[in-house]
Amino acid sequence: MASEVHMPRPQRLIENVDGRLSVNPKALKILSAIRQPVVVVAIVGPYRTGKSYLMNRLAGKNKGFSVGSTIHSHTKGIWVWCVPHPREPGHTLVLLDTEGLGDVEKGDNKNDSQICVLALLLSNTFVYNTMNKIDQRAIDLLHYVAELSEWLRTVCSTDADEACSPEDPASNRPDLVWTLRDFYLDLEVNGQAITADEYLENSLRPKPGTDKRLQNFNLPRECIQKFFPTRKCCIFDSPTHQKKLAQLETLHDDALKPEFVQQVGEFCSYIFSHSKPKTLPDGSKVKGSDLERMVLTYADAISSGDLPCVENTVLALAQVENSAAVRKAIAYYDEQMGQNLRLPTETLEELQELHRASKRGAIEIFTINSFKDVNHGFQKKLEILLEAKGDDFHKKNVQASLDRCFSLLEIIFQPLEDEVELGLYSKPGGHHLFLQRIEELKAAYYQAPWKGVQAEEALHMYLQSKKSMNDTILQTDLALTQTEMELEEAHLQAESLNMKAQVLVAILTKHHRMMEEHQRLHQQQWRRVETERLYQRALQQRAQERYLQEEAKRIRETVQAEKERLQNELKNLQRNDSENGKCIIL
Repeated sequence: MASEVHMPRPQRLIENVDGRLSVNPKALKILSAIRQPVVVVAIVGPYRTGKSYLMNRLAGKNKGFSVGSTIHSHTKGIWVWCVPHPREPGHTLVLLDTEGLGDVEKGDNKNDSQICVLALLLSNTFVYNTMNKIDQRAIDLLHYVAELSEWLRTVCSTDADEACSPEDPASNRPDLVWTLRDFYLDLEVNGQAITADEYLENSLRPKPGTDKRLQNFNLPRECIQKFFPTRKCCIFDSPTHQKKLAQLETLHDDALKPEFVQQVGEFCSYIFSHSKPKTLPDGSKVKGSDLERMVLTYADAISSGDLPCVENTVLALAQVENSAAVRKAIAYYDEQMGQNLRLPTETLEELQELHRASKRGAIEIFTINSFKDVNHGFQKKLEILLEAKGDDFHKKNVQASLDRCFSLLEIIFQPLEDEVELGLYSKPGGHHLFLQRIEELKAAYYQAPWKGVQAEEALHMYLQSKKSMNDTILQTDLALTQTEMELEEAHLQAESLNMKAQVLVAILTKHHRMMEEHQRLHQQQWRRVETERLYQRALQQRAQERYLQEEAKRIRETVQAEKERLQNELKNLQRNDSENGKCIIL
């Protein structure tokens, strides 16, 4: 799938249907196809204030988002337009144009709140578009939307389902760009010229004092400053003559006021240069699938009735303040555990005591910062969260102990692995030596410090994992011992056969000598008897000698054949011994 999404025109992303936010599947499919990091810019503000025109210019177009020319609001719900980022290669610019606020035809403030809060939660640059000047009404509305989004993000982030926490509620807050259309005031204070940014900061600056009236004045300003740490103000002159506003999206720049064209260019340049990619809690950049998940998560949370009504502002603020108090308490707990906990702990009691102390301190932090916690609902939720975190630390402690112990076992038992690899235990009696070596290494493991609560369990699991090695060495030991006994028996048999061959050779040698002696005596006898008849006896003697020679030859051949047979038999026995020895070695 292509890494860059080509979207020729905007699509409706969110529509309000009978008081519930409905998500357009086609638009979600487009978001999910984005494989690049996204920069999300959303714009909100009263209807008929030119929001769509600015978003079209950010998209590099004159047309796209509907630009109305009548008193009726054209943009309904939230529309999305995904375009390549003009200055960040490999990034996608996601533009969100929202339904105008205060449309009298709707007769319902709840829809406005839902659309604004969702746009604020999804964006990393939030453009707040108002007319003429910064007034108390605009500040109150922005304050209220920021408080509601903070509260709703807290609801999602404290949900048991981790998928409902697309980003850390205490970080990655959007940048605020406050745009003032048809601005007519002089930018000066006490006769001194000021910038648009200074005008915004002056409008948001709290007044000194502690009475109720000043507190009500300061509260929204302090909230806005806290919620939007990065703030920018852009002012715009009227774009053209009143009669030409109906054709604004068809007019070229030379038909607009030069001041307005310059201001729009500066606005777009600032957005392109300063809008950072949206990120997740781990610092990784949000891609299309992540943004899709956020849309579904927040839209579902808003539609489920979690968003307080505008009329119940006190309750909403109480929820926001108590949610913030819960976050502070959780942050304190995390800080204490992070600073004082070294995993793994040697005992379970050590972890439990630190958990209890951190929990007590967290509840104290919550008590100091909470506001109208009716029926202690938020405190109970805090205690549940803290217990869940304690359980999580317990699991981490167990896992850290296992990781530490397994790492230690791998180091300590590595020499044994090497010895097995070299075959040092592949011999008769090798299994006994193997068991002795294991006991030595177990003693070294017990002496090592900082193993944690899973020391015995890790050792048991490790030794169980080496059971096949133990069984192999045992079987090899038994097989080699049996082979050695059989080899010894064969050696004794070979020695017995060798002795028998030597006796036989001695008997044959003695027989040969007796035959030679007999021949010598026979010849002497014949020489004495046949002396007088020399010629005849000589002939007979020669015949007899030939006979005796042939008989002696036959006997020698017989003896030699028997000797060779015995020698071959001995060689065969020795060859069999040698082959058996090779098989054993293999």
